[in-house]
Amino acid sequence: MTTTAATTATGTVTGLPLFVLGRDADPHSERGVDCPGELPPASDPGLVARARAARERLGDRLFVLGHHYQRDEVIQFADVTGDSFKLARDAAARPEAEYIVFCGVHFMAESADILTGDAQKVVLPDLAAGCSMADMATFAQVEDCWDALEDAGLADRVVPITYMNSSADIKAFCGRHGGAVCTSSNARRALEWAFEQGEKVLFLPDQHLGRNTAVLELGLSLDDCVVYNPHRPNGGLTAEQLANAKMILWKGHCSVHGRFTAECVDDVRARIPGVNVLVHPECRHEVVTKADYIGSTEYIIRMLEAAPAGSAWAVGTELNLVKRLANRFPDKTITFLDRTVCYCSTMNRIDLPHLVWALESLAAGEVVNQITVDPDTTHWARVALDRMLALPQ
Repeated sequence: MTTTAATTATGTVTGLPLFVLGRDADPHSERGVDCPGELPPASDPGLVARARAARERLGDRLFVLGHHYQRDEVIQFADVTGDSFKLARDAAARPEAEYIVFCGVHFMAESADILTGDAQKVVLPDLAAGCSMADMATFAQVEDCWDALEDAGLADRVVPITYMNSSADIKAFCGRHGGAVCTSSNARRALEWAFEQGEKVLFLPDQHLGRNTAVLELGLSLDDCVVYNPHRPNGGLTAEQLANAKMILWKGHCSVHGRFTAECVDDVRARIPGVNVLVHPECRHEVVTKADYIGSTEYIIRMLEAAPAGSAWAVGTELNLVKRLANRFPDKTITFLDRTVCYCSTMNRIDLPHLVWALESLAAGEVVNQITVDPDTTHWARVALDRMLALPQ
């Protein structure tokens, strides 16, 4: 478990858990955390008034971005909501805003810093709000993978594509090596472009999005895909496996979407006759093949907006969003695909106390938790992002 140091009254430094997911655990999987479904209210009821007051003092100098997976107590203060790339572009479209407060996770704030002007400051209210998927592909690991591809004589035939949910240095790596970034909405177009540039794709860092897109949308087979494990020599793959593969998938996954199983789909169909199963493409292949509809977060929202009254939906994505959509559309039955999976723990690091602290600090003239990306990384990451933006819509 991730820990942080805390000093006691006697001066002793102890390691304390940053976030406790639940009381119970299934020893055979990550599923089974105890989650009653409601986050506790803010400990200080005056925090809402304080946030409003700080926002008013900052005026147009402040622009607050809220990712769809944020908790309601935070999302109420967002000027715009959306997925990570939409929010980064929204920030870039507001050059008059001196401060961009990103209620999301670290890689999202990095993308906002890459796309915004030099005079703008991007703030992440809690620096512990990372992304487990993005953390599964480090720059050193990806360089080792590329070295293995070079040793196998394959690198010049491989185009790296990284999911938006990756660190700035991984985006920059793809920019330097002729690759691009993709989102869950345009992954198919990105892969089609990549196969026009080369024979193989190295897909980072989410194996499930890469596999689902390649097999279900491009018509490749599961045998065309191999998984590179950065914790094993040469990724755990032989030179022959690398040579025969068309998709080299990084061994990474989303800790929320990766928890859904085929049994979850079977269970909800048994419980709710006629239910429509709607899942994110970050889910496992066996889950998406059992689902009725597959799409990005924005796609999920649009589907539920357009769904007829009285219809029933089981949604395989983050719980904060599912609950918000269920409250927004009371004329439809909208339920979480799995009864036991909790919220995204790192997204939920951004809570009202952290947001108030960040806003009040900015109002007092102190910039806290600023996220900055160095110029060289910014340049090459922007190259990869621009290649994505140039893809046909």
